[in-house]
Amino acid sequence: MDTGDDVRENVKKYYGSLLESTVDVKTSAPSCSLSCGMVKSVTDALSLIHPEVTKKFFGCGLPFAAKLEGCRVLDLGSGSGRDSYAYSKLVGPTGHVTGIDMTEELINTSRQYIEYHQKKFGYKEPNITFSQGYMEKLSEAGIQNDSMDVVLSNCVICLCADKRAVLQQAYNVLKEGGELYFSDMYASKVVPDHMTKDVVLWGEGLGGSMYWQDFITLAQSVGFSTPHLVSASRIVIYNCELKEKAGDISYASVTYRLFKLPKNAVLSAATVTYKGTVADFPDQLVFDSSHSFKKDVAAEVDGEMAAILQSSRFITDFQIQMSDRPAESSSASTQQYCHLNPFLLADKLGSSVKQCSKTGK
Repeated sequence: MDTGDDVRENVKKYYGSLLESTVDVKTSAPSCSLSCGMVKSVTDALSLIHPEVTKKFFGCGLPFAAKLEGCRVLDLGSGSGRDSYAYSKLVGPTGHVTGIDMTEELINTSRQYIEYHQKKFGYKEPNITFSQGYMEKLSEAGIQNDSMDVVLSNCVICLCADKRAVLQQAYNVLKEGGELYFSDMYASKVVPDHMTKDVVLWGEGLGGSMYWQDFITLAQSVGFSTPHLVSASRIVIYNCELKEKAGDISYASVTYRLFKLPKNAVLSAATVTYKGTVADFPDQLVFDSSHSFKKDVAAEVDGEMAAILQSSRFITDFQIQMSDRPAESSSASTQQYCHLNPFLLADKLGSSVKQCSKTGK
């Protein structure tokens, strides 16, 4: 893949051919989109989505963040609109969802069902719009800076050539305290150049997957907080030809969450107590794979986590007592970020994608 334009055109053709045929893609990557573990509000929302929208949806994870009611949400690479419509149910009539995708066929599909879902959800007015455009150029698609509470995405950033641009654009459109919560594919090592030039490997997400440690560095360099690892599953490559091309590189479907902290945020350790007020999580709020907050149980957190809870939509759900102890200095070492390694988490959970294609066949 030589340029961003080349990548986009090849991805359009690849997924356009999938929409017009019954041929499966070659890996298990996005088959965990409807796996177990989702809270009831999400499963209920997904059950209301029109079957045609679900049929034409491709994704690799479960990027459904908690506490979306009333939020302004942007769905990057919205595809046929399955996740976007689920979000529109979760944000409620006072929230709003914008889906953006570069593929005309998918945008047309998603727009056809706006009125259907409005009536299905019992809303007086639609709370969702779909725009055709590029994740790397959100301003050109009419998305304003500092306008979104949450940006979500399901297995599309790996299909983009300029991942820095995508992350920077997501950072720019988020309000202070806003969150990028997304699922994507990651590699166990740097993907070699010859794999990035293979159209099928790129279309499957294998050619464009980032090495997970490079992602952490990139996310921080554009301004985000240290990523929080939420979930991970190893990806099984069933196609023998692609498996041979991948060689000794392993892949995982991973969900991370990143926050846009206020520029003047003071990083100081704190004692926080969860109030049990987030819907679907009355007894315990699982924030990520390393942080789980039980109701009415005080927990010590570092300066960055304290700043996240203070500035994000979760501020009213915690009692926060700042510490006089200064935040510890950090060094970007491999050991420091081992808890963010998705392959270690996937192995710990024993999780891998079981189905054999993106289309779920």
